[in-house]
Amino acid sequence: MRTIGHPVTWMGRLIGVLDRGLNRPTASGARRRLLGLLATLLIVVVAALAGHLLERSLLRLPLGFAVAAIAASTLIAQRSLYHHVRRVAVVLEEDTIAAARAAVSHIVGRDPDALDEAGIARAAIESLAENFSDGVLAPAFWLALGGLAGGAAYKAVNTADSMIGHRTARHAAFGWAAARLDDVVNLPASRLSALLIVAAAATLPGASPAGAWRVLVRDAACHRSPNAGYPEAAMAGALGLALAGPRVYGGTEIPDALMGDGRRLATAADIRAALALYVRADVLLIGLAGALALCVSLLTP
Repeated sequence: MRTIGHPVTWMGRLIGVLDRGLNRPTASGARRRLLGLLATLLIVVVAALAGHLLERSLLRLPLGFAVAAIAASTLIAQRSLYHHVRRVAVVLEEDTIAAARAAVSHIVGRDPDALDEAGIARAAIESLAENFSDGVLAPAFWLALGGLAGGAAYKAVNTADSMIGHRTARHAAFGWAAARLDDVVNLPASRLSALLIVAAAATLPGASPAGAWRVLVRDAACHRSPNAGYPEAAMAGALGLALAGPRVYGGTEIPDALMGDGRRLATAADIRAALALYVRADVLLIGLAGALALCVSLLTP
């Protein structure tokens, strides 16, 4: 994998080429939006076609299904997400706040220098909740629905959103299509991830499934993102925290609603509790996927 590179790296290179070639600052906003739409469609089509051809090729090989499953696993970030978030907890406990800010900067886009210890802990927990949805559950959902083609197409949309979907002067128009498409493809996973967090809270001592459900129903739709609020609200309610709220990006404070009505003073211990909840939600997801696969196999002639 190190030799040929991760599929997301290839997608990123294509997005970068299209951004540099098509996103001209001298063009009108309407033209940049149209070119951004065409670029996003091209990225998705190329990724889906590559995934489809790869799957067809792999399934012709001996043990091809197992090889295809390994290829699919590269699109799901379960382990890396856990380790990156756990690293923030470890640094908060054992090192300086400057080191903790550096650690959390690897998983969030907000200004790390604007974060105190509680802000670092909240940022890590929010990132864990959101990425459970769009880094784990969403690619698994689209892989189940469309095979490697569906998984690769989803990852292309998600990568495009992370690279060009920002509301900056350069990308507000050109990245509009990528950002909106990312909102759409993440709708199913964001809702399901929240439900899995609620269910997982029932298995974790000290967590509150009732609180997770109450905050999910009350607060999720108030988030500035149409998707991130669902897993964040469920996580906040389960752990008795108040997540989200105003955050600083690029030196500018961006307003947002609070998810939950608990403590704002989150700690490294809260990150570890969130990780325990994440692991349980992952196990439930694997069990659900296995049950669905079994049903399909039993119903298929």
